[in-house]
Amino acid sequence: MDEIAEWSRAQQRVVALVADLDPERAATTVPACPDWTVRDLLSHMVGLGADVLAGDEPDDHNEEWTARQVDARRSRDVRALVAEWEVVAGPLQAWMAEHGTRPLGDVTIHEQDLRGALGEPGARDTPAIAVLRDRFVDRFAARLDPALPPIALVGEQWSWCSAGETSGAAVEVRAPDFDLARALVTRRSAAQLRSWTTRGDVEPYLDAFALLGALPEQDLTDG
Repeated sequence: MDEIAEWSRAQQRVVALVADLDPERAATTVPACPDWTVRDLLSHMVGLGADVLAGDEPDDHNEEWTARQVDARRSRDVRALVAEWEVVAGPLQAWMAEHGTRPLGDVTIHEQDLRGALGEPGARDTPAIAVLRDRFVDRFAARLDPALPPIALVGEQWSWCSAGETSGAAVEVRAPDFDLARALVTRRSAAQLRSWTTRGDVEPYLDAFALLGALPEQDLTDG
Protein backbone atom coordinates (compact mmCIF):
# COMPACT_ATOMS: atom_id res chain seq x y z
CA MET A 1 0.00 0.00 0.00
CA ASP A 2 1.16 3.50 -0.84
CA GLU A 3 0.60 5.20 2.53
CA ILE A 4 1.32 8.67 1.16
CA ALA A 5 -1.36 8.17 -1.49
CA GLU A 6 -3.71 6.96 1.24
CA TRP A 7 -3.03 10.15 3.20
CA SER A 8 -3.85 12.19 0.09
CA ARG A 9 -7.09 10.30 -0.52
CA ALA A 10 -8.15 10.80 3.10
CA GLN A 11 -7.36 14.50 2.90
CA GLN A 12 -9.41 14.85 -0.26
CA ARG A 13 -12.36 13.07 1.35
CA VAL A 14 -12.19 15.40 4.35
CA VAL A 15 -12.03 18.47 2.12
CA ALA A 16 -15.10 17.25 0.23
CA LEU A 17 -16.84 16.67 3.56
CA VAL A 18 -16.22 20.12 5.03
CA ALA A 19 -15.63 22.54 2.15
CA ASP A 20 -19.23 23.72 1.83
CA LEU A 21 -20.21 23.72 5.49
CA ASP A 22 -22.04 26.78 6.71
CA PRO A 23 -20.87 28.37 10.00
CA GLU A 24 -23.59 26.64 12.01
CA ARG A 25 -22.57 23.16 10.84
CA ALA A 26 -18.89 24.03 11.30
CA ALA A 27 -19.72 24.85 14.93
CA THR A 28 -21.07 21.34 15.57
CA THR A 29 -19.41 19.65 18.53
CA VAL A 30 -17.37 16.56 17.65
CA PRO A 31 -18.48 13.72 19.97
CA ALA A 32 -15.11 11.96 19.68
CA CYS A 33 -13.33 15.21 20.60
CA PRO A 34 -15.96 16.90 22.77
CA ASP A 35 -13.86 19.98 23.54
CA TRP A 36 -13.72 20.82 19.83
CA THR A 37 -16.12 21.82 17.09
CA VAL A 38 -15.80 20.61 13.50
CA ARG A 39 -13.90 23.80 12.66
CA ASP A 40 -11.59 23.30 15.66
CA LEU A 41 -10.80 19.72 14.67
CA LEU A 42 -10.09 20.81 11.11
CA SER A 43 -7.77 23.49 12.53
CA HIS A 44 -5.85 20.79 14.36
CA MET A 45 -5.58 18.63 11.24
CA VAL A 46 -4.25 21.55 9.21
CA GLY A 47 -2.02 22.72 12.04
CA LEU A 48 -0.49 19.29 12.53
CA GLY A 49 0.77 19.27 8.95
CA ALA A 50 2.12 22.80 9.25
CA ASP A 51 3.87 22.02 12.54
CA VAL A 52 5.39 18.78 11.25
CA LEU A 53 6.88 20.68 8.31
CA ALA A 54 8.23 23.30 10.72
CA GLY A 55 9.92 20.60 12.82
CA ASP A 56 7.54 21.21 15.74
CA GLU A 57 6.25 17.76 16.65
CA PRO A 58 6.47 16.43 20.21
CA ASP A 59 6.57 12.67 20.57
CA ASP A 60 3.34 12.55 22.54
CA HIS A 61 1.29 15.02 20.44
CA ASN A 62 0.30 16.59 23.77
CA GLU A 63 -2.77 18.71 24.47
CA GLU A 64 -0.81 21.96 24.72
CA TRP A 65 0.62 21.39 21.23
CA THR A 66 -2.74 20.59 19.65
CA ALA A 67 -4.44 23.48 21.47
CA ARG A 68 -1.92 25.92 19.96
CA GLN A 69 -2.87 24.72 16.49
CA VAL A 70 -6.53 25.45 17.15
CA ASP A 71 -5.94 28.77 18.93
CA ALA A 72 -3.68 30.06 16.15
CA ARG A 73 -6.52 29.59 13.64
CA ARG A 74 -9.48 30.96 15.63
CA SER A 75 -10.09 33.74 13.12
CA ARG A 76 -10.14 31.47 10.05
CA ASP A 77 -13.27 29.98 8.58
CA VAL A 78 -13.48 26.55 6.97
CA ARG A 79 -12.63 27.84 3.49
CA ALA A 80 -9.45 29.48 4.78
CA LEU A 81 -8.48 26.33 6.64
CA VAL A 82 -9.01 24.19 3.55
CA ALA A 83 -6.93 26.61 1.50
CA GLU A 84 -4.07 26.39 4.02
CA TRP A 85 -4.26 22.60 4.06
CA GLU A 86 -4.09 22.41 0.28
CA VAL A 87 -0.91 24.51 0.37
CA VAL A 88 0.57 22.26 3.06
CA ALA A 89 -0.34 19.00 1.30
CA GLY A 90 2.43 18.81 -1.32
CA PRO A 91 5.31 19.64 1.03
CA LEU A 92 3.91 17.27 3.66
CA GLN A 93 3.76 14.41 1.18
CA ALA A 94 7.40 15.08 0.31
CA TRP A 95 8.23 15.13 4.03
CA MET A 96 6.50 11.77 4.51
CA ALA A 97 8.50 10.25 1.68
CA GLU A 98 11.66 11.09 3.60
CA HIS A 99 10.59 10.76 7.24
CA GLY A 100 7.71 8.28 7.38
CA THR A 101 3.93 8.39 7.32
CA ARG A 102 2.97 9.24 10.91
CA PRO A 103 0.49 11.90 9.67
CA LEU A 104 -1.58 9.13 8.07
CA GLY A 105 -2.77 8.07 11.51
CA ASP A 106 -4.04 11.52 12.41
CA VAL A 107 -6.03 12.09 9.24
CA THR A 108 -7.46 8.56 9.31
CA ILE A 109 -8.67 8.82 12.90
CA HIS A 110 -10.04 12.33 12.55
CA GLU A 111 -11.80 11.74 9.22
CA GLN A 112 -14.07 9.35 11.08
CA ASP A 113 -14.41 11.76 14.01
CA LEU A 114 -15.66 14.41 11.59
CA ARG A 115 -18.00 11.95 9.90
CA GLY A 116 -19.48 11.10 13.27
CA ALA A 117 -20.07 14.75 14.09
CA LEU A 118 -21.67 15.49 10.72
CA GLY A 119 -23.64 12.26 10.38
CA GLU A 120 -21.85 11.37 7.15
CA PRO A 121 -20.60 7.76 7.38
CA GLY A 122 -18.11 6.51 4.81
CA ALA A 123 -14.58 5.29 4.11
CA ARG A 124 -14.93 2.53 6.70
CA ASP A 125 -12.98 -0.13 4.82
CA THR A 126 -9.93 1.73 3.58
CA PRO A 127 -6.38 0.35 3.57
CA ALA A 128 -5.43 3.14 5.98
CA ILE A 129 -7.92 1.93 8.60
CA ALA A 130 -6.49 -1.59 8.30
CA VAL A 131 -2.93 -0.29 8.72
CA LEU A 132 -3.91 1.79 11.73
CA ARG A 133 -5.76 -1.14 13.29
CA ASP A 134 -2.71 -3.38 12.93
CA ARG A 135 -0.43 -0.72 14.43
CA PHE A 136 -2.70 -0.12 17.38
CA VAL A 137 -3.43 -3.76 18.16
CA ASP A 138 0.29 -4.14 18.75
CA ARG A 139 0.16 -1.20 21.16
CA PHE A 140 -2.92 -2.70 22.80
CA ALA A 141 -1.07 -6.00 23.29
CA ALA A 142 1.87 -4.20 24.87
CA ARG A 143 -0.44 -2.58 27.45
CA LEU A 144 -2.07 -5.82 28.57
CA ASP A 145 -1.22 -7.12 32.01
CA PRO A 146 0.66 -10.38 31.29
CA ALA A 147 -1.08 -11.96 34.27
CA LEU A 148 -4.47 -11.63 32.56
CA PRO A 149 -5.88 -14.57 30.59
CA PRO A 150 -5.96 -14.24 26.78
CA ILE A 151 -8.40 -11.87 25.12
CA ALA A 152 -9.70 -12.20 21.54
CA LEU A 153 -11.05 -9.46 19.28
CA VAL A 154 -13.30 -11.06 16.68
CA GLY A 155 -14.69 -9.17 13.70
CA GLU A 156 -16.33 -10.13 10.42
CA GLN A 157 -13.10 -10.64 8.45
CA TRP A 158 -10.39 -9.70 10.95
CA SER A 159 -9.59 -11.27 14.28
CA TRP A 160 -6.77 -11.20 16.79
CA CYS A 161 -5.92 -12.95 20.06
CA SER A 162 -3.30 -12.17 22.66
CA ALA A 163 -2.37 -15.84 22.81
CA GLY A 164 -2.78 -17.44 19.40
CA GLU A 165 -6.12 -19.05 18.53
CA THR A 166 -9.20 -16.95 19.27
CA SER A 167 -11.18 -20.04 20.28
CA GLY A 168 -8.97 -20.49 23.34
CA ALA A 169 -9.39 -16.98 24.72
CA ALA A 170 -10.98 -16.53 28.12
CA VAL A 171 -12.45 -13.21 26.99
CA GLU A 172 -13.97 -12.52 23.58
CA VAL A 173 -15.04 -9.14 22.24
CA ARG A 174 -17.04 -9.56 19.03
CA ALA A 175 -18.01 -6.59 16.83
CA PRO A 176 -17.82 -5.40 13.21
CA ASP A 177 -14.29 -4.93 11.89
CA PHE A 178 -14.74 -1.17 11.71
CA ASP A 179 -15.89 -0.89 15.32
CA LEU A 180 -12.93 -2.95 16.55
CA ALA A 181 -10.57 -0.72 14.58
CA ARG A 182 -12.16 2.36 16.15
CA ALA A 183 -12.06 0.80 19.62
CA LEU A 184 -8.31 0.36 19.24
CA VAL A 185 -7.90 4.11 18.72
CA THR A 186 -10.01 4.90 21.81
CA ARG A 187 -13.17 5.75 19.86
CA ARG A 188 -15.55 3.35 21.60
CA SER A 189 -16.89 3.57 25.14
CA ALA A 190 -16.50 1.10 27.98
CA ALA A 191 -20.24 0.43 27.70
CA GLN A 192 -19.86 -0.52 24.04
CA LEU A 193 -16.93 -2.81 24.79
CA ARG A 194 -18.93 -4.49 27.55
CA SER A 195 -21.92 -4.94 25.23
CA TRP A 196 -19.72 -6.67 22.64
CA THR A 197 -18.18 -9.08 25.13
CA THR A 198 -19.51 -12.54 24.31
CA ARG A 199 -17.28 -14.47 26.70
CA GLY A 200 -15.59 -13.61 29.98
CA ASP A 201 -15.21 -10.20 31.61
CA VAL A 202 -13.69 -7.33 29.63
CA GLU A 203 -13.43 -5.02 32.66
CA PRO A 204 -9.75 -5.78 33.51
CA TYR A 205 -8.80 -5.03 29.89
CA LEU A 206 -10.47 -1.64 29.52
CA ASP A 207 -7.36 0.34 30.46
CA ALA A 208 -5.50 -1.25 27.56
CA PHE A 209 -8.08 0.21 25.15
CA ALA A 210 -7.35 3.72 26.46
CA LEU A 211 -4.41 4.18 24.12
CA LEU A 212 -5.17 7.79 23.21
CA GLY A 213 -6.55 9.04 26.50
CA ALA A 214 -9.58 8.12 28.56
CA LEU A 215 -12.32 6.05 26.95
CA PRO A 216 -15.24 8.15 25.67
CA GLU A 217 -17.98 8.77 28.22
CA GLN A 218 -20.68 8.38 25.58
CA ASP A 219 -21.13 5.72 22.91
CA LEU A 220 -19.72 6.67 19.50
CA THR A 221 -20.98 5.43 16.15
CA ASP A 222 -19.21 7.68 13.58
CA GLY A 223 -22.26 8.65 11.61
